[in-house]
Amino acid sequence: MANAHRGDVDLVLPSGSYPLRLTLGALAEIEAALAAPDLVALGQRMQAGALSARDLIVLTGAALRGGGGTLSDREMAAQLTAADVPAVVDALGRLFALTFGEAT
Repeated sequence: MANAHRGDVDLVLPSGSYPLRLTLGALAEIEAALAAPDLVALGQRMQAGALSARDLIVLTGAALRGGGGTLSDREMAAQLTAADVPAVVDALGRLFALTFGEAT
């Protein structure tokens, strides 16, 4: 179960519930994988809504590992279907808002 005081958000899918957390390591992993030069550029990219399926996999995988999970991006992607995209986008939106101090 997610601990909002630690910045956790649960991604709830038919295959199970996954705790997500944006640690500094997870953010660095996301920056590197998406070739974002810094957190501001990453935030702008996300706010623009120009996220690809690959972006969602990278974001979800890094946040999952930040939350203590051990699945690789490939393993996480295998758990996701197109029907899961709304839940993934919602969970990531709540996670970034909680992490960076916005109301959820």
